[in-house]
Amino acid sequence: MKYVYNIIEKIILFCFKILFRITKKEMTLEIESGIKEFIKFGIVGLSNTIISYLIYLFVLSILDKFGGNIKFDYFIANVVAFVLSVLWSFYWNNKYVFKVENGKERNIFFALVKTYMSYAFTGLLLNNVFAYVWIDILGVNKNIAPLITLIISVPINFIMNKLWAFKTTSK
Repeated sequence: MKYVYNIIEKIILFCFKILFRITKKEMTLEIESGIKEFIKFGIVGLSNTIISYLIYLFVLSILDKFGGNIKFDYFIANVVAFVLSVLWSFYWNNKYVFKVENGKERNIFFALVKTYMSYAFTGLLLNNVFAYVWIDILGVNKNIAPLITLIISVPINFIMNKLWAFKTTSK
């Protein structure tokens, strides 16, 4: 897995270096570090999306088998998938992406609460607002609209997590 990540990281960094050369900008170590962090965040996000979808399907099947005819089964499945997949994402972002540096500390409880708030903002509120804009106002296909929204919501979620949810303080 680490080998695959290293290849992905090198390809993306190479593309960014070309972009920086074309624009005649300097890629500092700080910028490169931020790009690497964003790549890790993207990988965690991809795994989060897969986990969320699998949980959604699992809960739907459980409700179908044992719950009878629940009218809003998809809503229950969405809520369970959201709660558990954000917990998954929090664990990996805390352990792998937004590591605590030496001499710093993080209140894990507040980081978790802030993570749920940031994912609720981008994953629930923002996605629904953009879905309305793309589908009902601009006529974008409803299967394509969520992909367009990802282009906007992922960077926003990264910034909210980096600067707010996983913010560290000096000891």
